[in-house]
Amino acid sequence: MGLLSFFKDAGEKLLGHKPAEVAAAPNVDELQNAAADAIKTYVGTQGIDTSGLMIAFDAASSTVTASGEAPDQATREKIILCCGNVKDVAGVNDNLTVAEPADESQWYTVVSGDNLSKISKQYYGDPNKYQTIFEANQPMLKSVDLIYPGQMLRIPPLA
Repeated sequence: MGLLSFFKDAGEKLLGHKPAEVAAAPNVDELQNAAADAIKTYVGTQGIDTSGLMIAFDAASSTVTASGEAPDQATREKIILCCGNVKDVAGVNDNLTVAEPADESQWYTVVSGDNLSKISKQYYGDPNKYQTIFEANQPMLKSVDLIYPGQMLRIPPLA
């Protein structure tokens, strides 16, 4: 899939230091590994099996690299979203493979004034299909009303 860009100032606050501070620290490798571990732990808290998942964090570019094999396309995309929707992460380098390939989702970055119905109308032509987007982004989304500017969402193809 390659490199996906994310809004660096939005997302879960998992990293203890700013990437620039990490890159300049004498123990940069240790801090980058700690950041990668925190991101991998976060992915696991979302109910995603992380046993074959490898996460690396590069502070100089504020980029996460995810590699390993995901069981399916939806899980792959959720891993990417979990990694990218972290404050101070600017991009995710997707080196994941998929055991059971399927059609890829589209990506959408939330802007001020958005809601899932509005996004659903834009992508599906029907505002009432917002539940499809909500379900595709669970468990990262806890409520249909809790999205924020800068957050990236996956918009799956309609079945």
